[in-house]
Amino acid sequence: MDPSDGDPPPTGPGHALRPEDGTADERTVDPDPLAQFARWYRRAAEAVDAPEAMALATADPEGRPSARMVLLKSWGPEGFVFYTNYDGRKSHDLAANPQAALLFYWEPLGRQVRVEGPVARTTDAESDAYYASRDLTSRIGAHASHQSRPVADRQALDARVAHWTTEFADGNVPRPPWWGGWRLTPRAFEFWQQGAARLHDRVRYEADGDGWMLERLQP
Repeated sequence: MDPSDGDPPPTGPGHALRPEDGTADERTVDPDPLAQFARWYRRAAEAVDAPEAMALATADPEGRPSARMVLLKSWGPEGFVFYTNYDGRKSHDLAANPQAALLFYWEPLGRQVRVEGPVARTTDAESDAYYASRDLTSRIGAHASHQSRPVADRQALDARVAHWTTEFADGNVPRPPWWGGWRLTPRAFEFWQQGAARLHDRVRYEADGDGWMLERLQP
């Protein structure tokens, strides 16, 4: 169920809204939240430039929250995957407190999707495969940047990029051990559809054994 599977849908803003775009009804949504996410994700890919952009919320061991935008790289029954530096703040939070929340917001459609659950690192093989698919400059950048640590100025960062560009002049750039993926395994979903007079539709799924409990929430 990776969003890159199959022919990509048309992308970019400006696609006309459809009658079904303004609804989120607990009686008609798919009983499987992943199938419902697939339905909304495909529609979002027709309406926005980056449907894969999502806010990631974490908390440190003292419970202090932090949020930032990341990119969804794959998803399916096993979970939602993104990649980052394991030495950065988000990874430190996730290592100490392995619970997180994701938020997708697709403004032209008036839609949000929230996904919550535990997280774990992807396997080395998964991280290697995705890293190898990145362009050369992005692979070099993963070596040059010590994410979330102070740097004197932009010139210092550029000097590190130049150093690693020379070091890997042959184009063989191995994945650094401090870089890889995280997978969030969903335990809850919420599908939010903007409504008139702020009477929004909210449909929430909670994991219930091998299935899902579905309910409508008040706006």
